[in-house]
Amino acid sequence: MLDKSRKSAKLNVSNEEVARFDALAESWWDPNGQYKTALAFNQARLSIIKSIIDRHFGINHSTDGYNTLSIVDIGSGGGLISEPLAQLGAQVTGIDASAVSVEVATRHAEKQNINVDYRHMLSSEMVAEGKQFDVVINAEVVEHVPDQQGLIEDCKALVAPGGLLVLATLNKTLKSFVIAIVGAEYVMRYLPVGTHDWKKFVTPQTLNHWVGDEFSLCYEEGLKLNPLSGKWKPTSSLAVNYIQAYARKR
Repeated sequence: MLDKSRKSAKLNVSNEEVARFDALAESWWDPNGQYKTALAFNQARLSIIKSIIDRHFGINHSTDGYNTLSIVDIGSGGGLISEPLAQLGAQVTGIDASAVSVEVATRHAEKQNINVDYRHMLSSEMVAEGKQFDVVINAEVVEHVPDQQGLIEDCKALVAPGGLLVLATLNKTLKSFVIAIVGAEYVMRYLPVGTHDWKKFVTPQTLNHWVGDEFSLCYEEGLKLNPLSGKWKPTSSLAVNYIQAYARKR
């Protein structure tokens, strides 16, 4: 848990960002709610993440491969990634800087009778505990923290040898500004105004640099929205939303 006596300035977390996601937390699981497009995005993203994990660990439909996997979801929010992976049998830990998000996620998982170990803590605190996992997932978090490279360093430290690091974020392009901020926040209102700051978006090249030579890039793919159908699908373009996965060398 977070030590309330510690000064927040020393933590890699923005109080403004945490407050914003506190307000969103209760809406995350509503398929007919205001943020149903974001929920649909998560489902498409989760499908890609699962396929990456399956391929890396040689999991197929005839095996119980997830039963042996330990996974940490950094910035787990309402549990949209943590819960489905736990349902497959993985040992999932979800951590988040927002106590409200952790409470919402915990309550939802309990109602579904799904076991996820949710914790109100930061990645740096988990690193200090010396924990490592088969899979480390950091999805749409790096664009919301003050020390972006520091967060990636934490993620790297949490990956066990031979494990997998999955990063998902927004590219720093003119197209991402038009689509993810102007379109999604101001025009279509898929997300609240102010959710994203384009200056905090990260290029794939920057992520590669931060991850460094201890890992090898094994997968990259983008996601794009069909505005007419409201459905997301994979794309080879990394210009807006994208996912990159890295295998840690043994």
